[in-house]
Amino acid sequence: MARKKKDQVPGALTALLFAAGGYTYLNTSSPATAAVVFVGGLTLILLALFAISLLKARKLSASGILQVDQMTGSQFEDFLRLRYQARGYRVRQTPYRNDFGADLILERGGQRIVVQAKRYKHNVGIRAVQEVVAARQHYKADAAWVVTNSQFTKAATELANSNGVRLVDRVQLIHILMEEKAG
Repeated sequence: MARKKKDQVPGALTALLFAAGGYTYLNTSSPATAAVVFVGGLTLILLALFAISLLKARKLSASGILQVDQMTGSQFEDFLRLRYQARGYRVRQTPYRNDFGADLILERGGQRIVVQAKRYKHNVGIRAVQEVVAARQHYKADAAWVVTNSQFTKAATELANSNGVRLVDRVQLIHILMEEKAG
């Protein structure tokens, strides 16, 4: 839904520019004035888009997510272990191989959470959700999370919802990292 709205923005802005140029031409009968309105509006829109892009780039850089993107899978697990320890969890890292679907086991306040860490360049699919569901049972955990620096497929999201698995995607991870930097 959000992507569909985002894809419609350029078309809507183009239509608005043509409408503004057309309205100006109808009221002034001057093609030059209409062109100035159109080009001026286009320039303002391009400057606004550039400024937004620059702000997003600064936010990404400040969050540390760009460094996360360069990590290996095991480095990402270590990174998350340190983050959760800083948030007051007792953290146990499972063996890198034969982990039964969990990379980290978090404990705090009598609650046990299994975490599947996925440092990916592409979207995370249902396999990660299936693994963490099995890990929740194996480790007798109260909750199961999948944390990624990427996004989740629609199928993974549906499976997570039907199995009570919390998904932490790129946007949420950036938010968590920004909170840590601020606090």
